[in-house]
Amino acid sequence: MKIWQKNIDVNKFVETFTVGKDRELDLQMAKFDVLGSLAHTQMLETINLLTADELKTVQQELKNIYNEIEAGNFTIEDTVEDVHSQVEWLLTQRIGEAGKKIHSGRSRNDQVLVDLKLFFRACIGDMVNQTSTLFNLLIELSNTHAAKLMPGYTHLQIAMPSSFGLWFGAYAESLADDMELMLAAWKITNKNPLGSAAGYGSSFPLNRTLTTKLLGFESLNYNVVYAQMGRGKTERVLAQAMSAVAATLAKMAMDVCLFINQNFGFISFPPELTTGSSIMPHKKNPDVFELIRSRCNKIQALPNEIAMMITNLPSGYHRDLQLLKENLFPAITSLNECLEIATFMFQNITIKDDILKDKKYDYLFSVEVVNDLALQGVPFREAYKIVGEQIENSTFAPSSQIHHTHEGSIGNLCNEQIAASMQAVLSQFGFDKVNKAIEDLIR
Repeated sequence: MKIWQKNIDVNKFVETFTVGKDRELDLQMAKFDVLGSLAHTQMLETINLLTADELKTVQQELKNIYNEIEAGNFTIEDTVEDVHSQVEWLLTQRIGEAGKKIHSGRSRNDQVLVDLKLFFRACIGDMVNQTSTLFNLLIELSNTHAAKLMPGYTHLQIAMPSSFGLWFGAYAESLADDMELMLAAWKITNKNPLGSAAGYGSSFPLNRTLTTKLLGFESLNYNVVYAQMGRGKTERVLAQAMSAVAATLAKMAMDVCLFINQNFGFISFPPELTTGSSIMPHKKNPDVFELIRSRCNKIQALPNEIAMMITNLPSGYHRDLQLLKENLFPAITSLNECLEIATFMFQNITIKDDILKDKKYDYLFSVEVVNDLALQGVPFREAYKIVGEQIENSTFAPSSQIHHTHEGSIGNLCNEQIAASMQAVLSQFGFDKVNKAIEDLIR
């Protein structure tokens, strides 16, 4: 059943090609389609396009369908084109003529727009919660391992002393910055497109302010043409925010793969969290982090994939936009899985003690020896030359006092300030307001 169909059946080959993966992917949007209809029908009653009795009947059955979706008892039949058609068809079958009235003042264009925005809003909530959990763990690990020293690297050459406190804290702060981008995506997502119809408004006196309030949106897309243009743009901005989180995870995963390598040997995980080789019994492979790295590198390509699909599309709706779901929906799932398993793995990490006592790391302290000479009155460039010559003729050896100086944490971790920065960003999302609006709608 197609809500747009007249008296001509579409060629089956064409239908299969155009529907594509919509039925499968639309299941993820099903409850959000019902939420949009709950708000839309409340608004229709206020402008006399539904009677009070019709509204009561429609709302009750929509809530029944919502509960079926939540219980996993909702499907999109093969004879039905998409989730919008399935919900409307079920409603009409169960309550009759009133079900046929709910599409007044609405197009599939703004219907899918509001479904997507509600879905993306929920996905952002999940990603922010997962990121916040990992962030808190990284701050905890940073504080716990503040005094455990490690080599710092530039050009993959040993450079200066660092600490695992700094290493964990660096990725925590990176995630805090990533949430700034996610907040930007949230702000663009949290605008109501409902009422823009096919992208050119409606002759009905729709109350868009009411549906904005009912659905917990912060504001609305005022220009109806732009509301339709927001499809593709919203996905691209969300993908850019996801890409930032993915970049942090990919870099962190690469560090882990290096540090667990026997030539480094800085960290380890329980054997049951690594994998082995079919012929080499000594192997403990960091497959989890290799897959995090690869998955997150794929996600970093997502903004460009979306850009190439929407670039140079003129204003108005185009069927090209349907395919965005095939790229974005699996990426959202993948990123959440990467965040979740990264948190699990870091809960089980072991950090090696006394890494810098290995003599191969003595050169890490060359800068400190130069600085010590400078503090004694030797010009910095002369001190640099002296230490350089010691290194060249293999006579360089940092004093035990310099080693001792670095047995505490290296640098100021600033974890309290980083945590406060993260909290400041998280407080701006307004999840509580959104959740209350949705609870009121389905109550």
